[in-house]
Parts: sequence; structure tokens; C-alpha cells
Amino acid sequence: MNQHQGRCDLHTHSQASDGMQSPADNVKLAKRKGLSAVALTDHDTVAGAAEAQRAGEAFDITVVAGVEISTRAGDKDIHVLGYYINTEDELFLQRLRGLREAREDRNHLIIGRLQELGLDISWQDVLDELGRPLEPDESIGRPHMADVLVKKGYAVDMRDAFDRYLAEGRPGFVSVPRVTPKDACEWIRAAGGAAVIAHPGLYQDDELVRAIIADCLPDGIEVFHLDHGPQEERRYSEMAREYDLIETGGSDYHGERQGVVFHGDLGSRTVSVDVLDQLQAAVQSRR
Repeated sequence: MNQHQGRCDLHTHSQASDGMQSPADNVKLAKRKGLSAVALTDHDTVAGAAEAQRAGEAFDITVVAGVEISTRAGDKDIHVLGYYINTEDELFLQRLRGLREAREDRNHLIIGRLQELGLDISWQDVLDELGRPLEPDESIGRPHMADVLVKKGYAVDMRDAFDRYLAEGRPGFVSVPRVTPKDACEWIRAAGGAAVIAHPGLYQDDELVRAIIADCLPDGIEVFHLDHGPQEERRYSEMAREYDLIETGGSDYHGERQGVVFHGDLGSRTVSVDVLDQLQAAVQSRR
């Protein structure tokens, strides 16, 4: 099949952040599911990009080097996706390192909160639960802590762990200073990439989404996502047309935890590979 006749999943995570599989395994799974392309968009890191692209060559499937940057706006965590970034751009890598350092500070504060609640959990427990050494530039997140909470019997599964302790507004949640969505979009563009507002429906504040679009001038918006129903997809598709944004989509695949796939199985939300041409055109227009 010609890649321009196929489908692609533009939102997947690997062990380089809070996914359960290696970057190569994500690519292999995408190929097995008949996709023509897949993007690796780990949180605040591009540590898995090289492995994913090597796997793409081995399995004859297009791999897009991506990232998902954690930002803060309007008292909400806002995520910004980047595509076709130069993963060897030293300034960009330095900026990501700063984000991971802030994330690690937050992680230790969360552990402290959980301990204050009387829960028997430590940072070493989180590292041990990985079952492997933490590689350089990898990112640890709340799902790793959720795994420990489930293992120790404090939660039934990851969703329960978030609902009880880790989600925004719950007793273990900690917010640390983050960069703005505008910062993230500028960083992505400076590294040669295209910037996309991730899963806007999760923010439950379309006025904030509109304000972010007006302020950041992103290249696209993630219309198709496992946590978007048909109504959200229609609404954000209309918003994309209103602001002349590229309509992207993906599964937000993290792999399987306690028998449950989060957010959705790889390939369960896709867009045409024509979207890749649109993203590349946006990148080229700035060169």
C-alpha cells in the first residue's frame, strides 16, 4: 500500500516516558495493525526517537519523531504535541531536560504527599516497579506511581489510583511551575517542528482552548482522541476550520496496565497520512 493511501496514529507513548512498551515495540505493533505511519510522542523527552526510527526502517513503516510537552495555562495542565522536530537540536534538548527536572521535583513532592496520607510508598518503590534500569533522558510520571499504589493494594487499577490520589484536585496531586503553551509552541517551531494542541476536550474549557490558540498560533489541534466523543470531534473539527488549523489525531496509547489499555489501543484513533503532508508543509513554510 502506498503510504499516502494509509492511516497513521499520531499520539503514542513508550517506556521513554510513561508507556509500557519499547519504542521499537510500538512501531512493530503499528505495522502489525496495518498502519502506514506512527508518531512517538513521549512526555518531555525524545529519548526513544532514534530507536523508533530504526524500527521504522526495519519494518517499512513511516515513523514521525514527536514529543508531548507539559505546560500550564488557566490553572490547568495543557499538553502540546510537536512533530518533525530535530531531535538533535541542543537547545531543544536542554529545554526538555529542564522540564524533566521540574517533573522529577513534582514526583518527589507527590511521594511526600502520599506518605503524609499514611501510604507506604517511596521513590525507590517507583524505580523498582519499572523492572529495569532508568535510561538517560527517560521521563517518570504519575502512571508509574499508580502502578505502585495498585501493587500495594491502595487502588484497584490505574484509573482508581488517579481518582483516589493522583488526579488534579485529589490529595496526592501536586502542581509545580511549568512553561506556558506559547513557550512550548515556540520551542517546537525553533526546533524545526509543527506544534499541535493535544486533546482539547480533556480541559473542559473551550474558551481557554480558544485563548491558547489565539496566543500560541499552533499549527494544529488534536481533533480525534480516545477521550473525545463524536460531539467533541465535530466541535474541534469546526474549531480547526475556524482557525485554519491542521486536524490531527491519535490513540494516546500507553500500553497495558493491570489488563487495561490506556488511553486506547494503538491505531484505535487515526488520521489520513495526508495529515503528515500538511504538518510537513507547515514546517517548510517557516524555512
